[in-house]
Amino acid sequence: MYTDFGKDLDNVYRIKMDKQKRIALVAHDNKKRDLFEWVTFNKETLNKHIIYATGTTGRILEKELGHINKLLSGPIGGDQQIGSLISEGKIDILIFFWDPLEPLPHDPDIKALLRIAVVWNIPIACDRSTADFLISSPLFNDEYSRNIPDFDQYIKRKI
Repeated sequence: MYTDFGKDLDNVYRIKMDKQKRIALVAHDNKKRDLFEWVTFNKETLNKHIIYATGTTGRILEKELGHINKLLSGPIGGDQQIGSLISEGKIDILIFFWDPLEPLPHDPDIKALLRIAVVWNIPIACDRSTADFLISSPLFNDEYSRNIPDFDQYIKRKI
């Protein structure tokens, strides 16, 4: 699981994010153009980091960024793959331009992805304004340690 964390006196784990972040980029169909425009505007900054993306989004963004670690398309498992990478400590930031007005058959996957990102306390941007604030933060290009709760009690609970 995590190898670069330490437990502090308050039983809170601190997980270190390196200067080079591992960023997951996801966009629903109606938001792909918006994400592409955001990526194009922030290309120089994003190229300093490791990028992951779900299937179609990855193919679209690869034209602008070059190499991207592409996963499956969201509805066929890509959202869950990113969730797994988050829980394994392999994703530091989630940029997920989702469409709250479009009913989607894989809505449970979307909710699970957002839930796991909150559980592991990674920064999440679900729209362009939040993504702008996130990428312009001085913490974006520096080391940062985020807190996660001590899950040992949960893991060791008696069932």
